[in-house]
Amino acid sequence: MKHFIYLLFIFSILSIDAQSQGTVINPNNAVQENAWVMYFGNHTIADHWKLHTEYQWRRSEYFQNWQQSLLRLGVDYVISPALSATLGYGWINTYPYGEQPIVGETGEHRFWQQIILNNRIGRLSVQHRYRLEQRWVDRWLTNSDGSLYTDGYNYSNRLRYRLMINFPLNKPTITKGTAFLSIYDEPFISFGIAIKRNHFDQNRFYAALGYQYSASGNVQLGYLNQLLIKPDGIRREINHTLQIGITQHLDLRPKT
Repeated sequence: MKHFIYLLFIFSILSIDAQSQGTVINPNNAVQENAWVMYFGNHTIADHWKLHTEYQWRRSEYFQNWQQSLLRLGVDYVISPALSATLGYGWINTYPYGEQPIVGETGEHRFWQQIILNNRIGRLSVQHRYRLEQRWVDRWLTNSDGSLYTDGYNYSNRLRYRLMINFPLNKPTITKGTAFLSIYDEPFISFGIAIKRNHFDQNRFYAALGYQYSASGNVQLGYLNQLLIKPDGIRREINHTLQIGITQHLDLRPKT
């Protein structure tokens, strides 16, 4: 338990500085409520190789309107139980939503690479995820009559680091039938010619209650606090988000 308290303190320090930049009384802040329903799967296709599959159905005003549709696919190479690397592609569609909407429905092609390190501290499962993204986002332009249209892409890069811990509640480790707590903090740093004022892109703090319903699957119900900085570097979104996540890993190797 002392390890859990210690890491919770670290998460608080990481999150408080970012969240303190966005208070409700600031007129440039948009405080909003969203809901994300998510599926994750890393399916074994050969020794050391897995197929990453992911879809996130992101809604604004809880479930009323579209916020974002996000699809990711990738290939994992499992170097050891504690270390893996992934190459992937993502297709993302973002919609106008909330108090500070974008000008129109915007598509994005995204390539990403990541390394995941896993280790244990007592009963805690600790994961470090390092992710680099290359982003091609629809570029919006204005006609002479003032109408808007998309032409080409704005290119940028983004670096993400996520520190996540899982703490089993009713068993020493997370196995079938285990209830557990999951928390993480993840800052985003953007860079490239297209990034002018919002190099600190966003911060996410997450806390959830999970249940391991099988050896290869779990479900989580949680809360995400997302601080998102707009491209002008002034306006911010503070998104209070309900998250429902399902993880299911399959073994797709041919049966002998």
